[in-house]
Amino acid sequence: MRNHIITAGKKSGLLVLLACVGCTSTQVPVPPQQAQDVTQAQQALGNPLLAEWTGPYGGVPAFDKMNLADLKPAIEKGMALQLAEIDAIADNPAPATFENTIEALEKAGEPLNRAFIYYGIWGSNLSSPEFRAIQAELAPKISEFSSKISQNEKLFQRIKTVYQNAQKNPLPADQQRVVQLVYEGFAMEGADLDAAAKARYAAINKELSSLYTAFGNNILADEEKYVTYLTKDQLSGLPESFIKAAAKAAADRGQEGKYAVTNTRSSIDQFLTYSDERALREKVWNIYYSRGDNGDAHDNNANITRILKLRNERVKLMGYDNYADWRLQNRMAKNPENAMALMNAVWPAAIARVKEEVADMQKVANATSKTKITIAPWDYRYYAEKVRKQKYDLDSDEVKQYLELGNLTQAMFFTAGELFNYQFTPVTEGSVPVFHEDVKVWEVTDKTTGQHIGLWYLDPFARPGKRSGAWASPYRSHTTFNGKKTVLASNNSNFVKPAPGEPVLVSWDDATTFFHEFGHALHFLSSNVKYPTLNGGVRDYTEFQSQLLERWLSTDQVINQFLKHHKTGQVIPAELVAKIKKAATFNQGFATTEYLASALMDMKFHLADPEGIDPDKFERETLAAMNMPKEVVMRHRSPHFGHVFSGEGYATAYYGYMWADVLTSDAAEAFEEAPGGFYDKDVAARLVKYLFAPRNAMDPAEAYRLFRGRDAKIDALMRDRGFPVPATKAKK
Repeated sequence: MRNHIITAGKKSGLLVLLACVGCTSTQVPVPPQQAQDVTQAQQALGNPLLAEWTGPYGGVPAFDKMNLADLKPAIEKGMALQLAEIDAIADNPAPATFENTIEALEKAGEPLNRAFIYYGIWGSNLSSPEFRAIQAELAPKISEFSSKISQNEKLFQRIKTVYQNAQKNPLPADQQRVVQLVYEGFAMEGADLDAAAKARYAAINKELSSLYTAFGNNILADEEKYVTYLTKDQLSGLPESFIKAAAKAAADRGQEGKYAVTNTRSSIDQFLTYSDERALREKVWNIYYSRGDNGDAHDNNANITRILKLRNERVKLMGYDNYADWRLQNRMAKNPENAMALMNAVWPAAIARVKEEVADMQKVANATSKTKITIAPWDYRYYAEKVRKQKYDLDSDEVKQYLELGNLTQAMFFTAGELFNYQFTPVTEGSVPVFHEDVKVWEVTDKTTGQHIGLWYLDPFARPGKRSGAWASPYRSHTTFNGKKTVLASNNSNFVKPAPGEPVLVSWDDATTFFHEFGHALHFLSSNVKYPTLNGGVRDYTEFQSQLLERWLSTDQVINQFLKHHKTGQVIPAELVAKIKKAATFNQGFATTEYLASALMDMKFHLADPEGIDPDKFERETLAAMNMPKEVVMRHRSPHFGHVFSGEGYATAYYGYMWADVLTSDAAEAFEEAPGGFYDKDVAARLVKYLFAPRNAMDPAEAYRLFRGRDAKIDALMRDRGFPVPATKAKK
């Protein structure tokens, strides 16, 4: 879902750009003193986290050599080396050209980039109190490092010269795009400010980096701290697979004979859906949705207030009215008004559907509950499941018996083979280092030619120290400007690890998420760009490719080959598939409302005056003004909204999932209309050519028009969700 090369201290896209820029160490001609400094810094690379990757497949990360004691020295040394490279570029006496300025920037920072890969693994997959202490110490230093680059006046003037020259005499298309993106990135980071404003800008970013680190670590602390232990008499309604996994989770925590509901979405979703114990559902629900909001040392409300105030102050230094105006200027939406217009077009239909869903659930509760109840948020999943059974004769646990993780993985490989002509082959055990025994690795090749494309790493299971959710990360991206670099892509999930010998059975929603994140990995693997900067993304576009890939889960080819009963091996019955498809828009009120509430709150937080804002009060009052149904809560309540407050990747950008979903629904209809359906070769070829391979080498709106022949419309999105299509057909 986001780039994890830097998981803390991350500002906007520029810091990632600066940390990731380039994957080689070839240097441009530089003055003798700078050349000597760079050479000395290179010779000092004795740290294994900075070392060039060796081994097969063009070199792979040395995950088997990860030692936390090496991390701080590696980051500090890597930053020093990159700053020497930056000074060499900035002080070059030759006139600024694409080659000696922009391409030189693309080549800079390879050792630091390698160190940040390990940093990201510790931050997301292997966190510990020891790492968090190092992270807290490094975050402001990383921010200062970034400011030294983004505020380097000589460097920016060289970039500006290349940009202005390219406006008069355009370069080849890919170089023109790189110049535009690099120049805009520096300009958006205040490179044109005067000295005093630059100093304040850097100070704000330094403080924000520490606040982001604290915010994310507070969420993780609450996820690790709060575990609900059940006894045998409290298991009523829970599936056997969940009970076995909960017993293992408890035993792993020294609570043999009990059953652990961990404070992660994959665990609480199942518990809230199936547990007959209403009081326990309420307890688990409150624990989960109170992360970062418990009035203790890990409470995030004060962090939110400070973050909002600093973000607002920072963009006002550059003359913007608010953070949202600054952030959205280079997104597909262009401004917050357009983003809000899309969300407001869908919101009324979503909350109207919630009202219908709650009425259906209340009827079931009235007929089945031993005591009179009114549907509350901790009842929604439980009674929605009962309504699903009643309306569609569809049992989610019955469906899970056909959704085994190994088969789903093969289904994704099949999809990649049909659309991208990829073959996935497990690498020989031990031939590629991994950072945890759960991680497995596959080689990706072209089915026809056998050409090596890259590697795909999968880290599937939840564990202490691993952040919740699911995400994709590139360890190395495709580039050709300085020798071809192949892709190292990863997917990371939080499936509940089963008891030994038991299958991993997942819900339909989790299977959909698995396909979604694999879509990101395919976006990495299919890249066909020359320069590192072009592997970046536009936030309200980058979720489109992954959301589109979800659609292949429900295709007949996948269903008939890979959705097999984990015990009998029998393919899922046609009548059960028919029920799944018939219920496709079931519970869309809940799904759309919990998401949109978070997206709208994200935008409203950043459009409001941050002075003295009380996040809890603002959240309550804003949701009430929006007529938020009391039976539904934000998917991410503000105190644990890590997308928005543990970094800037999704700040005023959470709407991007819906913006991308307009494209997704519209593109899906392109396949549905084609003779070959979702496996139509011509449409698939256009998909890869225009929507996957170019990454950010092409303007997203233009890329979509080349694929579809027109702009996307909101109509398909509304049809997909079972909502009324607007009478006046609106275009984005």
